[in-house]
Amino acid sequence: MPLSHDAAPEVPDGEPALEPAGTEADLEAFERALLGRPASMGRREVSRGAGVSIRSARKFWHAMGFPVVHEGDTMFTEADLAALSSVAAMVREEGLPEDFALAMTRAIARTMDRLAAWQVQLVSEEIGRLRHGDAPDEAAAGDSAAAAARLTSLTDELEPLVVYVWRRQLTASIQRLLTVEDDSTRASIIGFADLVNFTSVVRRLTESDLARMVQRFEDLCTDVVTAHGGRVIKTVGDEVLFQTFEVAPAAAIALDLVEAMSEDDLLPSARVGMAHGPVVRRLGDVFGTTVNRASRLTAAAPPGGVFVDDALARLLEPLSGFSTLPTRPRALRGIGEVVPSRLVRVTGVRRSRDVTAHV
Repeated sequence: MPLSHDAAPEVPDGEPALEPAGTEADLEAFERALLGRPASMGRREVSRGAGVSIRSARKFWHAMGFPVVHEGDTMFTEADLAALSSVAAMVREEGLPEDFALAMTRAIARTMDRLAAWQVQLVSEEIGRLRHGDAPDEAAAGDSAAAAARLTSLTDELEPLVVYVWRRQLTASIQRLLTVEDDSTRASIIGFADLVNFTSVVRRLTESDLARMVQRFEDLCTDVVTAHGGRVIKTVGDEVLFQTFEVAPAAAIALDLVEAMSEDDLLPSARVGMAHGPVVRRLGDVFGTTVNRASRLTAAAPPGGVFVDDALARLLEPLSGFSTLPTRPRALRGIGEVVPSRLVRVTGVRRSRDVTAHV
């Protein structure tokens, strides 16, 4: 729920620019720069101002991901009042159920929480790199405050970009909704890519080197998946989950991923597992047997290899440029016995699936 630009924070004339420091006054200055006036209201004042019950105000506050506010705590700003009033207006004037409005708030809050943490980390790392060069682990006490000041100064430039990207992504989601028949039950291709021997690699790296490696892995995966029209569902450390509805792009994504990792000096080898079938979609994530099967196939795949399930192998069979080679049977935990096929690129005459890969 967008806050009005009329409530955009302004630094009063004569107030000194934010300097990197860590005093309570500086924390208040950051809050003023980002939210406008400092916190001056308790839960009763903000709920009364928005015309909602304290119980409804508490639900909204929790939906945004913040803890319990006790009676007498001065926690709320004019921006909080404007946001709560906006949600209340959706319920009263648009006729939206309160649970729906809270769910939308929760979706925004969870996304913004991760976005804010990600941006803070990026700016902190950049400050450390500029100040300490090749020794980023030697962060000085003032680095965090300097990063806070820098990010605060960028807020007005970043805010329009956040809104623009959200509108672009919303447009893409609506297009999928309108152009795909019954997308909720449509089978899709789910893939996992993970780094081989990640645990042993972690033991040899400093924290900063590990962070760079994981960032590089996520960047490469995102570039490859989106270039072929797929979607990155989520990243978890050494693993990326992606989805696509078309067979040929899925095959290209998987093979490009393992090739990109093998050519990158910073990264260990990767492996990919993919499965075709129905999935349950919820809150931007995917669940179900197809997802589990793809995950188990990834764990079974060799370094630099791509394993696909039988359903996907059959769909790949008529396509030129790719071939699938059945491997030995494997018992996958929670799935049962399967015969994975190894996906490879081919040129010229296709190889038969009757040939078994020795994997």
